[in-house]
Amino acid sequence: MEKAPAALLVVDMQNDFCPGGKLAVPGGDEIIPGINRQMETYPLVIATKDWHTKDHISFASQHPGRSPFEVIETEYGQQLLWPDHCIACTPGAELHPEIDFSNLTMILHKGMRKDLDSYSAFFENDHRTPTGLHGFLQEHGVTAVDICGLAADVCVYQCAMDAVNLSYRVTLLTELTRGVDTPPGTLDERLKEMEQRRVRLMQP
Repeated sequence: MEKAPAALLVVDMQNDFCPGGKLAVPGGDEIIPGINRQMETYPLVIATKDWHTKDHISFASQHPGRSPFEVIETEYGQQLLWPDHCIACTPGAELHPEIDFSNLTMILHKGMRKDLDSYSAFFENDHRTPTGLHGFLQEHGVTAVDICGLAADVCVYQCAMDAVNLSYRVTLLTELTRGVDTPPGTLDERLKEMEQRRVRLMQP
């Protein structure tokens, strides 16, 4: 099968983000067969994983009196609080077992620092600290990035925004992503914003 010219970024297809997980995205596991088929058509496939400490700053449990989905102020800006999820070396942090690992070029861990969250595969949430992905793609001559995975309005969205800012041609594979949509309407807003920033929305 002929390889596509873009790299494929498979975002956070982890057990905790799929049904039965601690921060499940509705229908998150439904996109796995399509992602597996899509991965076969790319020369480079990078999967990302949230890989948090047990006392991570993004966990509501670490902020007395706070609840999931509240917002706090941090040194790097606003932080949405989440239920504890994707704690390093736990089953919830592992990629869903139905993902075809044979087509993965690299697995990139993010959000590993206790006091700094990371939605994007390119930068931590301070928007300054790089993950190393941009350099890796540059070394391989990649100029276009196609994105799928979870969640469309959080980590997938931020990956797309950073990729645009780094001058990649960016495509969101809309049938191969699902959103949290918290608060309601967030997903539609994020999709519109991505289109406005020239992210191509495409059904694979």
